[in-house]
Amino acid sequence: MVHVGIGYDVHALVEGRKCVLGGVEIPHEKGLDGHSDADVLMHAVCDAVLGALGQPDIGRFFPNTDPRWKGVPSRVFLEEAARQVKAQSGRLVNVDASLIAQAPKVTPHVEQMKQNIGTALGVDPRRIGIKATTNELLGFIGRGEGIAAMAVASVDLPEPA
Repeated sequence: MVHVGIGYDVHALVEGRKCVLGGVEIPHEKGLDGHSDADVLMHAVCDAVLGALGQPDIGRFFPNTDPRWKGVPSRVFLEEAARQVKAQSGRLVNVDASLIAQAPKVTPHVEQMKQNIGTALGVDPRRIGIKATTNELLGFIGRGEGIAAMAVASVDLPEPA
């Protein structure tokens, strides 16, 4: 039976941090603020996968109050989500995600992002969809104050006994 989960994340853009999206360091004058590497794309994907499993969100698995996760690459979170899928004898069917950012331009990096997310989840990158859009200069995203991401994941799980 296929289960679907949805994920959303947002982080502020700040001076003095790297801008990491989908595991790719993207040249930009600002980076994303957060406890880990603040990769909003991987965080949204992780929540989508966990949601498809009926699990709590990323913050319950990796609380930002725990110093073990300070500066950790978000790939670690996706690898745990993949372990959770396997623990339920499931199979990740696909992931589709959207990045919402006024800047930086991410389209040139999408293929590498798909590769990174696919590798972390143990699936073919062709099962990963990533799109990018702006916020048409509206709101905090349009003003360049932050970046958001949304994701949906489908997981095939065995029927309950």
